[in-house]
Amino acid sequence: MLNIAIIGCGVIAQYHLRALALLKTARAAAVCDVRTAVAQKTAAEFNIPRWTASASELFADPAIDAVILALPASLRTTLALEAFRHGKHVLTEKPVAMNAAEVRAMIAAQGRRVGAVCSSRYRHFDSARAARDYLRSGALGKIRTITCRGISPAGAPPQNPPPAWRLRTDLNGGGIFVNWGCYDLDYLLGLLDFKLTPQSALARTWQVPAAYAAYAAPGSDAETHVTTLITFAEGCVLNYERAEFTTLPPDNRWQITGERGTLTLQMLKAKSANIVLTEPDAAKGTRTRVLWEGDETASTSEHDGVVNDFVDAILQKRKPETTLQDALLFARIADAIYASSASGKPVSFD
Repeated sequence: MLNIAIIGCGVIAQYHLRALALLKTARAAAVCDVRTAVAQKTAAEFNIPRWTASASELFADPAIDAVILALPASLRTTLALEAFRHGKHVLTEKPVAMNAAEVRAMIAAQGRRVGAVCSSRYRHFDSARAARDYLRSGALGKIRTITCRGISPAGAPPQNPPPAWRLRTDLNGGGIFVNWGCYDLDYLLGLLDFKLTPQSALARTWQVPAAYAAYAAPGSDAETHVTTLITFAEGCVLNYERAEFTTLPPDNRWQITGERGTLTLQMLKAKSANIVLTEPDAAKGTRTRVLWEGDETASTSEHDGVVNDFVDAILQKRKPETTLQDALLFARIADAIYASSASGKPVSFD
């Protein structure tokens, strides 16, 4: 049985601990948090035999096989590098890191250990597997456009203080793009097996509007609205927009269009018509049919799936759903988006 340590005992760590509790091949052997009271409480709540405030203590322990890093992005890379140096497998929360340079550093330190990223959450549903299988069949033809539009208009003002890290560049590496774009792009590019080579990016980002200033924590400096166009060497483009705390009407759309049709996808949990194909029809021009339909609202695969996949990848000596190398593609795109927005000009990828 694998002994796994959880570093960070915040909200997301609770999901990882519940997922581990369901497994017979791995267990939560220890939890760690600099807030000793929180670490102790978490250990007691989940019946974990050990808690500590020192991550280095756990990295140095040969009885610990792997770690899950469930803390803000600004803290994770240093910990991942130390864990790899001690021969531990690492599952890191999303976004993978603060920038592409940090991801490259982790890849260089990884060696033969598993390095996995939690941004794969929404590819663990059956609907995502059905879409991936259809795309792998080549039935859609050469890909032309990849589209995502996710708009969450402002609701009632928050009753509790917003998390300080969420819209802080120094703590999170960015705002809504790294918070949600990591999922959107992992989902869409992952369905295409990450086999795309970015060429250029043109992007704009905007901070929270003055009317919604109370929706962001004091000191927030990252974006709540991003739009971008990314071109790829393979001949396709990514059209992307995400916004929150906005007056825009709600919209959630994930689509992949090829020469022979368009797949309309549902990344988030839904009850019906999750994967829909629109294709040519000799009599009508186009026709639409459902490729996969089901109710996934009760599933916990978005949380259990990443932990199960991490454990299986270690035991089976295979790649996880999202490797550090896969996540580097997202990090490179994020760097380009922020560089383009800052300069007001398109930027090219190295």
